[in-house]
Amino acid sequence: MMGTLRTASAGIALLVAAPAAAETLNINVVNGHPPIFLWVKHLTESFIPTVDAALEGSDYAVEWSEFYAGSLAAVGGELEAIEDGLAEVGVVPTVFEPSNLPLQNVSYVTPFGTPDAELVLEIMDILHDTVPGVVESWHTYDVEYLGGGFSLDNYLLMTNFPVSSIDDLDGRRIGAPGPAVNWLEGTGAVGVSGNLTTYYNDIQTGVFDGVIVFATAAAPARLHEVAPYITITDFGAQYAGSVVANKTWFDDQPELVQAALQVAAEAYTIGFILEQAERIDAAMETMAGEGATVTELSQEERARWAAALPNVPQQWAANAESQGLPGEAMLSAYLDALRTAGVDLPRDWDRE
Repeated sequence: MMGTLRTASAGIALLVAAPAAAETLNINVVNGHPPIFLWVKHLTESFIPTVDAALEGSDYAVEWSEFYAGSLAAVGGELEAIEDGLAEVGVVPTVFEPSNLPLQNVSYVTPFGTPDAELVLEIMDILHDTVPGVVESWHTYDVEYLGGGFSLDNYLLMTNFPVSSIDDLDGRRIGAPGPAVNWLEGTGAVGVSGNLTTYYNDIQTGVFDGVIVFATAAAPARLHEVAPYITITDFGAQYAGSVVANKTWFDDQPELVQAALQVAAEAYTIGFILEQAERIDAAMETMAGEGATVTELSQEERARWAAALPNVPQQWAANAESQGLPGEAMLSAYLDALRTAGVDLPRDWDRE
């Protein structure tokens, strides 16, 4: 499914060889969100068991310590925690690193793309391999990309007021993750950066009138209780995080352990995608069944929304170029990959 496996599986088979003194590796795993969310859940259920299985019968075993829900790093603090060596491995939610990791946020600056989360993941894994500078951008923070990650299902709008037109957003305060705040420019709404850990209280207390979010997180977070109007806007699925390791630590590990971590990153991605697919329809059914009003933004309003936005993608690419990063190449490669896959984009951002 992804490029991560490469020759890692073969490498593990070849490297489990002559016995030596047994060694236990102590590995801290980090993510700032609680395990209720799939990208954390599959660290426990997919990543860790795959590493253990790959090392079974070898000279290495792992003693795992899992740090989630802010116990070691807050949401958005994972990159620093891994860079500083507080954790050896983790999932960095790149969506909260738009300044440090702009290239990994290309999908978030090109809204109204594909709702296919698996396609987004496949494209981003390929671009890590094919666009020079993407993998190296991780190395700036002493972090090694392991080849896996997660993407979030089709983003939608949840509000405490009905929405049938972008005109309904005028003057409303809408929370959004990191770069998704840009999706509100030109609509009259006031975009405010936020995250899932505070959305419920922010809406309940009147800080926000609504949020841009995705169904598989909205339902378990019970957001429909405070934002019962769900508008399917088709903002698209988004690449939101990568499975990574501290590079200095990773480079010091034997090839067998490195290969196990890379195979586990692939298993993590597959496990996440499979469960996500099962949960999307169930999440929407749950929220509708518990009183939420679900409507779909018309194609005309969707096109109007896209047209109202400034060309944020080109601005983003120029900013990345000013930092010595291949912003233009990344933007074109991502959009070309979507077009090749048959995605009907409302705007050809890179060609304007």
